[in-house]
Amino acid sequence: MGKLTSEVMDNLASNDNSQVDFCSLINKPVEMYVFIDPLCPECWSLEPAIKKLAMEFGCYFKLRSIVSSNLTNLNNHSINKTDKLAKFWENTASRTGMSCDGDLWYENPVSAPSIATLSIKAAEFQGQRLGSKFLRKLQEHLFLGKKNISDEKVLLDIAKEVNLDIDEFNKDLHSDTALRALKCDWNLTREMDVDNYPTVVMFNRGHDGDGLKVSGLHSAQVYERAFFEILGQRVQPLRKPSLEDFLCHFESVATKEVAVVYDWTIERAEKELKKLVLKQKVERVPVKYGTFWRYIHS
Repeated sequence: MGKLTSEVMDNLASNDNSQVDFCSLINKPVEMYVFIDPLCPECWSLEPAIKKLAMEFGCYFKLRSIVSSNLTNLNNHSINKTDKLAKFWENTASRTGMSCDGDLWYENPVSAPSIATLSIKAAEFQGQRLGSKFLRKLQEHLFLGKKNISDEKVLLDIAKEVNLDIDEFNKDLHSDTALRALKCDWNLTREMDVDNYPTVVMFNRGHDGDGLKVSGLHSAQVYERAFFEILGQRVQPLRKPSLEDFLCHFESVATKEVAVVYDWTIERAEKELKKLVLKQKVERVPVKYGTFWRYIHS
């Protein structure tokens, strides 16, 4: 990759709390907390907007995902609740363009959501960058692959995919430390009065004022306006990398994610992605709603 692209990609990595110093901003002025329920399709559908914000303005903020969910409700299934969950997933996929297959709740339901949420904290113990990759793969297996992410074999397979230390992950998964870390996320959720998912909360580290909270799922422009407001100024977005480098970095993305990040229509995004298919750089991954694309590493 060229210098510019490398810097942009390093910037994305820096939002996983790495030590990358980008734009000479040692202390990024904005802290951004993204409260998610890993089983919520609207949280999954937030991905395009967050990617766009990170690509364009990530040198100004540090991003932290906070795991929150109503485990009491999810752990008590009924036929009526299964129908509601399946319908909600299907409607969300149709509305947002981020595929999620509601048939999971009939064919292979998540039997113990608590272990899935604990697995995210266990992965984060090996670094925020790996924790972020694990969360993304977990969501892909859940929403696209209809996998029961409370099955420990599935969790271990995901850990292998993102190159975690499997022995450490397995030990942390069953540790009190993971549970304490998860409880810290829940406490932060209560402290910030978050009762809807997804919710994005932003703070300016240089100001003593209140943060800015954006509850629910919105367009990328809504989060951008909130970011400018909390930053206290409008700033120019960074130049984006080539589409091929974008795919190489993220490995698997939806057409909707590409369209949002590059300000393209879905049709334009499909056209550009098909060019990479012809070059044998990318393969098409059919899903129930829309299309995902996987980078082919040579």
